[in-house]
Amino acid sequence: MTPAPAAAPDPAVDGPGYGTLSIASMLAETARRYPGRPALYFLGQATTYGDLWDQTRAYAGALAARGIGPGSRVAMIVPNVPDFARVYYATLALGAVVVPVHLLFRTDEIEFVLRDAGADVVVVAAPMLAEAAPAAARAGVPLLTVLLPQDAARRLADQGTPVGRLEDEAAAATPIERHASVNPLAAATILYTSGTTGTPKGAVGSHLAMVEQVHCSLIDSFDLRPDDVVYGGLPFFHSFGQMAVLNMAFRRGASIVLLPRFDPDEALELLVAHGATVFTAVPTNFAGMVEAARRSAARPPLRFAVSGGAALPVALLEAFEEAYGAQVHEGYGLTETSPSCTFNVTSEPIRPGTVGRPMWGVDVAVAVAEVEDRVELLPAPAPGSAAGEQSELGEIVVRGHNLMKGYLGRPDASAAAVVDGWFRTGDLGTVDADGIVTVVDRKKDMIIRNGYNVYPTEVEAVLARYPGVALAAVFGVPDAARGQEVHAAVVPSSGADVDPDAVVAYMKEHVAAYKYPRVVHVSPDLPLGPSGKVLKRELTARHSAPDLAREG
Repeated sequence: MTPAPAAAPDPAVDGPGYGTLSIASMLAETARRYPGRPALYFLGQATTYGDLWDQTRAYAGALAARGIGPGSRVAMIVPNVPDFARVYYATLALGAVVVPVHLLFRTDEIEFVLRDAGADVVVVAAPMLAEAAPAAARAGVPLLTVLLPQDAARRLADQGTPVGRLEDEAAAATPIERHASVNPLAAATILYTSGTTGTPKGAVGSHLAMVEQVHCSLIDSFDLRPDDVVYGGLPFFHSFGQMAVLNMAFRRGASIVLLPRFDPDEALELLVAHGATVFTAVPTNFAGMVEAARRSAARPPLRFAVSGGAALPVALLEAFEEAYGAQVHEGYGLTETSPSCTFNVTSEPIRPGTVGRPMWGVDVAVAVAEVEDRVELLPAPAPGSAAGEQSELGEIVVRGHNLMKGYLGRPDASAAAVVDGWFRTGDLGTVDADGIVTVVDRKKDMIIRNGYNVYPTEVEAVLARYPGVALAAVFGVPDAARGQEVHAAVVPSSGADVDPDAVVAYMKEHVAAYKYPRVVHVSPDLPLGPSGKVLKRELTARHSAPDLAREG
């Protein structure tokens, strides 16, 4: 029987459709419904949703006057101040793509992002001009500023470096009436990975992935309420801060207390002053807040806390809960997954040491880590299995509405990351019969000593219980005899005196012989990436001198 000829493509079936969806609605809709409600607290001043949306519409009008529209790319280098929200939502309201840039990037790094992203304009906060202005000039990208005093702008103009102030252009522009119609799958953001495996890659996020992330979180994961006051110290240039704080709070109509740079004592003071009820942060922030609690008896009325960005040691979770009386709910995700994949939901008892269960519509499994060209899933324990039974250790893989569109201009990298429809996270973990996921470590952070696998996160969890240790990182250092040697870097608590040899002896008693760190480095701080993760590659490079090896 001859098969029927294939039907011609029908736009109603095969086309993009007429539906629209925009992240800009997170601000626009809340401003329409609750114009007088505080959106942001900064430097003792409150900005209402109505005022913030009016200011954002004016910023959008100024950008539109410069030719920014659907598909344009607007880079921004702005800290956690009200201008971040204005620029971010103004860009998205025009149907343009926003490209937040790491605040600590130097000139060469900024230039790379501007060129790689194909930026049409870059908006730079005044404190970042020294690094950003040369980068924009070299990349040939027009530059606008925010927070630059008018007299400083005049001085720059007199010196032959005229800089446009977005505030002035917005005051002279015609504000947009409403946000643009955008296809749900259109690009919304380009977020650059930290580059731990080489040159940073721009992960492209869609409006659909981001809106679904917010809605699924608010329905199933977060007990966030309109009268909540949320800590806003997570950097908004990173996916975690954008989604779990900025977009989540704005969708619900909650208020955010902004803190441009994390200082634990200042954070505690602000949280108390504004009656903060939700603390969302990374483990290094939790450690800082525990230390701050030892210096002050003041406490905010926290209802709960959220941790992500890196593994939270159980000892630190317990210390924070004891200090603040608020339970910590840990989740897991990556820039490429918008970012959350799993969460210890606020409506259920937490499972300390785990990252909870997958979010609605997100499938999380473990696959054979050594197989790269396909995803070979490992079986999960059957429902009703013995308590605590877990799958074999494997690479965590994810599929669902939260996945990125791909890496900008890197089809090969996209194909390597998303295999058989699953995103390969590069993280090792297990899943139990209840779907609870435990992250063991990064594949690339695993240490192989004398042929034995050492997972730094496991060792760090023990180190975190050593008296006087505020933060700890375990990493591998090349060793001619053993392949790699286990080292640790620890940050002492305030006023504590940590003896490296005593720490080694303690660890020798509490973990297997092949796991304990033979060398402990005491340091005032640890090198951190944009999401608050410890940069172990920097620790490895810093401590890889031959004379540091010890017999063990």
